[in-house]
Amino acid sequence: MMPEGRSNRLMRKLNKDKYLLLMQLPCLIYYLVFRYAPMFGLVISFKNYNLFKGVWASPWVGLKYYRTFLNSPDFFELLSNTVLLGVTKLAFAFPAPIILALLLNEVTATFLKRFVQTVSYLPHFISNVVVASMVLTFLSPSTGVVNHYLKVLGFHPVNFMSEPGWFRPVYVLSEIWQHVGWETIIYLAALTAIDPQLYEAARIDGANRWRQTLNITLPCMAPTIIILFIFNVGDVLDIGFEKVFLLASPAIYSTADIISTYVYRVGLSQGNYSYAASIDLFTAIISLIFVFTANFLARKFSEHSIW
Repeated sequence: MMPEGRSNRLMRKLNKDKYLLLMQLPCLIYYLVFRYAPMFGLVISFKNYNLFKGVWASPWVGLKYYRTFLNSPDFFELLSNTVLLGVTKLAFAFPAPIILALLLNEVTATFLKRFVQTVSYLPHFISNVVVASMVLTFLSPSTGVVNHYLKVLGFHPVNFMSEPGWFRPVYVLSEIWQHVGWETIIYLAALTAIDPQLYEAARIDGANRWRQTLNITLPCMAPTIIILFIFNVGDVLDIGFEKVFLLASPAIYSTADIISTYVYRVGLSQGNYSYAASIDLFTAIISLIFVFTANFLARKFSEHSIW
């Protein structure tokens, strides 16, 4: 039981911050209803779930579906495809908004800066269905604008979406084009928080713009970069399902078939909900391990981490 003095202090703090707590209430309800309550459904990954019997009446099967997935002949190909696509996206798509933010920070013409920002933000608001359609249209071997210019330059047309080797570059480039402007906002906000006196002192010491970027801008942006990097590491296995599903075809499954598309095709399309839930929980646990590892390394080798 809480001592009376501590209880009174807690009540005074709650009363003092009651309006702030009230403002947080919708957010708390959202997470409880739409994020935490659905976790109850993961119990079907340990059951032979029958839609007509319901969750509790379905028989328990333990780790049967986890063993089935780990022993599946497709397991290593799915895992390698997912990890390679996630790591490639992390290696190229994560630095892109940082570079764009640094370049925009050097632009002094206000009109040009706002024009570039607006143009780079817009693709973020286009749905994945439209983006996938645009990519398929641009890369069409007969009418696509990319192959048109390849022919003009004397190259043979390339059927990008039928050759497995082209899937990862196409996917990562489309991700960069679609989201680089939106993700730049956070880094531009971090840049505005840097004390201008630091740049003034550096200029007095004779530092050029490159030295100022290396010694002031990047160190001041480091906390933001590290925190966002840790979050992105958690998404290595949790790659967006929609665009991969829309761009992939059976001809390029050797590189394009990832865990999330496999869950949809084998688990949900065929009504095997328990199998789909077990794969999804397996992916979530691996992603959580990635986040903990990245956070541990960030805390060990820098002064910044999530916790």
